[in-house]
Amino acid sequence: MAFREINAKMIEATVAPGQRLFSQRGAMLAYRGEVSFTPNTAGGQGGIMSMIGRRVADEDTPLMTVEGNGTVLFGHGGHHIQVIRLTGDTLYVEADRLLAFEGSLQQGTMFLGSQGGVMGMVRGQVSGQGLFTTTLKGHGAVAVMAHGGVIEIPITPQRPVHVDPQAYVAHHGEVRNKLSTALGWRDMVGRGSGEAFQLELSGSGAVYVQASEEKL
Repeated sequence: MAFREINAKMIEATVAPGQRLFSQRGAMLAYRGEVSFTPNTAGGQGGIMSMIGRRVADEDTPLMTVEGNGTVLFGHGGHHIQVIRLTGDTLYVEADRLLAFEGSLQQGTMFLGSQGGVMGMVRGQVSGQGLFTTTLKGHGAVAVMAHGGVIEIPITPQRPVHVDPQAYVAHHGEVRNKLSTALGWRDMVGRGSGEAFQLELSGSGAVYVQASEEKL
């Protein structure tokens, strides 16, 4: 396991020869050993299509490739950090919430409309997040950022979860998303979250929710 949680806002990453990590630019706080940080122009493990997805989504979050032999302390903007361990499944997370992830994970992008139809597209407009979301798949660890701490809520076939789109951080598993509202379209004008919109997540997996609706 490459990541160790130091406190709620800082993690320590172990960098070993022959392995690599990817981190958000500006996330390095300190390091020990022979460690190099190189701007990543290939979109992580996802290649050029991952870069295109982020640019189309206006989510061109720069990544750094971290290699060498040592340890690195990561944190960013005083945000709370949650480490998520993947065991073969896929994590869906907004690009600007990614702090760091292991190079063993395959990075890509997904158009939200492919899961939520037209309403999935609306979610991107309403929440202020892009129409694309970043995917990380495989075995490894991911560190994501949030405001005010994070809670993991299980999603089961018998019990879907409804989340304020602004409070959504990430989700994993066999999960479908759909944006719904209890108000008419005329009533929704000018409203971005709260009771006006709800993101319904159904299936089997888990969703990570932040304590604050503040955007990163």
